[in-house]
Amino acid sequence: MIDLLGTAAGAAVVFAATDVDDIVVLTLLFVAARTTGRPRPWQIVAGQYLGIGALALASAVVAAGLLVVPDPWTGLLGLLPVALGVRALLDRDADETPAVVGSIIGVAGVTIANGADNIAVYVPVFRALGPADSAVFLLVFVVLIALWCAAGAWLGNHPRVTRLVGRAGHWLVPAIFIAIGVVILATSGVLPHLRDLLR
Repeated sequence: MIDLLGTAAGAAVVFAATDVDDIVVLTLLFVAARTTGRPRPWQIVAGQYLGIGALALASAVVAAGLLVVPDPWTGLLGLLPVALGVRALLDRDADETPAVVGSIIGVAGVTIANGADNIAVYVPVFRALGPADSAVFLLVFVVLIALWCAAGAWLGNHPRVTRLVGRAGHWLVPAIFIAIGVVILATSGVLPHLRDLLR
């Protein structure tokens, strides 16, 4: 017999703690959807489900001992938001908020890159859980992804946010994506490994 409320509360805490930075990304994506039409809102939601689903699945596979992920090297995923930010920064149409990504796969890629460090949290959690508890965790994640998307959509339509992004979006949005990528690279421990490799 599982403690349903306790397990659900634990899942909510784990999700919120690991995905709080995702609200910023979602907000920017929804602002881009509103101002440029790309990506479409349904693509943002689907990409978010796909990205977090992939992270949860990879974590479950690693927790089961079926795959070993070389820990610091997942930090290389930080190159994706850096590349997307630089591309958007160099975009010649600088009068509007750039659509940093424009497809489900693009949204999923950014979600995976931004959440690569989540695997370090999810793996020990899934190792400690039985099948029933894991199912509760995944169900709570499904509900909270919808809540996160709703919060991002609300912020992306908030007048103050849209005014700020409207005034400075041509450099602010790419700068935020670059900053996210740099933080992923810096905190993952991959940079010292690369330095050692190049010696």
